[in-house]
Amino acid sequence: MPLYEGVNSIGLYNEKHTAVIFDFGTAYTKVGFAGEAGPRAIVTSTVGYVDAWRHERVFESLESFIFRRRIIRFIRYLFVRCLLVNPKERRVVVVDNVLGPTCIKEIIAAVLFRQFEAVSVAFVPSHLVSLLTLGEPTGLMVDMGYSEVSVIPVYEGVTVLEAWQALPLGSKAIQENLKELLIERGSVVGEDGKEVSLKEEHVELLTPQKLEDIVVKCCFVTTPERSERLQLNKKDRSNEPPPPPPEVLYPLSGAITLKIPGTVREMAAEILFEKDADNLCLSNIIMDAIVKCPVDTRRDMAASLVMIGGTASLMGLKKRVLQELQALAHRPPYSDRMALSVFKMHKPPVCDNYVAWLGGEPTSVCLTGATSSSTHVLETSELLPSWTPLQLTRYWGHTILRCAP
Repeated sequence: MPLYEGVNSIGLYNEKHTAVIFDFGTAYTKVGFAGEAGPRAIVTSTVGYVDAWRHERVFESLESFIFRRRIIRFIRYLFVRCLLVNPKERRVVVVDNVLGPTCIKEIIAAVLFRQFEAVSVAFVPSHLVSLLTLGEPTGLMVDMGYSEVSVIPVYEGVTVLEAWQALPLGSKAIQENLKELLIERGSVVGEDGKEVSLKEEHVELLTPQKLEDIVVKCCFVTTPERSERLQLNKKDRSNEPPPPPPEVLYPLSGAITLKIPGTVREMAAEILFEKDADNLCLSNIIMDAIVKCPVDTRRDMAASLVMIGGTASLMGLKKRVLQELQALAHRPPYSDRMALSVFKMHKPPVCDNYVAWLGGEPTSVCLTGATSSSTHVLETSELLPSWTPLQLTRYWGHTILRCAP
């Protein structure tokens, strides 16, 4: 049982019949009950093994046997340690990424039904339910996660799948870029107070957890003007860089302190805006998604940008994206195909990292036979529907959620 009574305060009946909402992520998972203002817990998507003293990422391996074993341990931990409830006969809502592998969704459904005896499971698309938190039927959803960034347009509650875009850019790419910059430009201060460059034993201390902590606490996204000068200096050190921001001393281990230069702090996130071999970056795929939308919807898409995900909370990122889009709109080939001058971005009502979880709450009241899967579906076909038949519909100026006919 939860630590306190149900959201309707009518007793154990409502507590037992309150739906559980899962938002599984590569790095973090959000879990909680429907009707609450936020998730009960945000935990790392890892499982620990006491005998081996190690932690493994749940979604790191897509092999059926390995993933099934990990997800069973992980979901049991979420129910028993985070939610403090019995998983039997619970309704479950899973906020799903439509671009993710189908095998993951099928294994999660099989585990929830057969291992935990859930009554029903509804998989809802994260990009669609995130708009419910804003009350808007139209938006260009930019989901910035740990391993990739995806862009999916939604117009009047209908997903424009022909225009989706994705790139392997996220907090993982920022952390890898930060590590390379620290090896090149960083230094450490030892017990004797002497400053030396990073050695192999110091690099081993830069674990993914420490790199993530440095990105969150120390790094930020710089302006386009400073970025251009920094890139010139990166290619040729003879070019004078802009005045650097203050350096930061970060405790690395014991008496060893990591000295992070100001240029490293603002160059770590520049990987998001550096073009790859296909001439693509974060701002380019957003513009490409708008271009691939129907002509009469492009202006609405440009005025309804929504950035969600943990990486979207990086300081200065949203402002930089708007500046980059404004600049690209006046350059070919985008200026030849559309005339856009206004780009606007919505501010979600909650933190960017659990917007999708909050959007899954309204769908829990729509859990019926038409919108959720039961054990009968799993026993007869072993295949789950790729889409939950939900639509956003606008009546008298209000956006509501209904079952598709």
